[in-house]
Amino acid sequence: MLQAATAAAGSQQYPAAALYVVATPIGNLADLSLRAIHVLSLIDALACEDTRHSAPLLRHLGLDKPLLAVHEHNEREAAQAVLARLARGERVAYVSDAGTPAISDPGAALVAAVQAAGYPTIPLPGASSAAAAMSVAGDVHAAGFMFIGFMPTRGGERSQALKKLAASAAAQVLFEAPHRIESLVAALAQLCGERSVTLCRELTKQFETVVTLPAQQLPGWLAADSNRLRGEFVLVVHAMAHQPIDDAATQHDAMLQTLLATLPLKQAVAIAVELSGAPRNGLYARALVLKQVPAVRP
Repeated sequence: MLQAATAAAGSQQYPAAALYVVATPIGNLADLSLRAIHVLSLIDALACEDTRHSAPLLRHLGLDKPLLAVHEHNEREAAQAVLARLARGERVAYVSDAGTPAISDPGAALVAAVQAAGYPTIPLPGASSAAAAMSVAGDVHAAGFMFIGFMPTRGGERSQALKKLAASAAAQVLFEAPHRIESLVAALAQLCGERSVTLCRELTKQFETVVTLPAQQLPGWLAADSNRLRGEFVLVVHAMAHQPIDDAATQHDAMLQTLLATLPLKQAVAIAVELSGAPRNGLYARALVLKQVPAVRP
């Protein structure tokens, strides 16, 4: 394995005194790139989110490297140990438990500290559950996507975040733990209705499942088999279909813009309804567009 990695990736330059940010598999070890394997064989130390998780990966590759714990609770302080090694001209790699570091995982603070100190940071791309989920969502209306990650867990914050998600027209990718998946899909069913959602469970693993349904059908799908509640989840809330704006929809723009310049949105819409006699829902949706915020139902 190491010979194949060296043959494939060894011709590139791998400078010393640099931090290598390495993507690791999200479930299937075969997804580790040959370049990542080669770099892991070259480094002087491995900084990792959890040493207990990363040590078996190194053993699987037949490697033995010093491990530095750099996780969400100590990242800024632990960055100093990485900087000390870089100052000695060492190569250091950073890995999170799975996937690409610094995306809903620790790593951003470490990268910022290394860059601030003037050392290079070199990305080694690889497995990403967000990209994997988007690739099988079949979202024909998406123009890119918003990465949400895990939703807030507190009631009020979670409720507001879900409402904001449902109001946005963009495709959005979020993560969820098994003990909260039922409550999440119940909320999406209520807020998103017929809007398509792709649910991915245990991506790249033996019991990988991918299903795309209207949001309102997801609770029933989950309830049909208790095994569907197990594992880690990635969900894609599909983009809304583009709705062309006709002349009738924009005929009150001048009045709305004048009112919105000095009044809160709801008050501006109420006055516009009274003055124009136009339907409130249409004026409200158009006012939101003019304010450059996502449209929501009033």
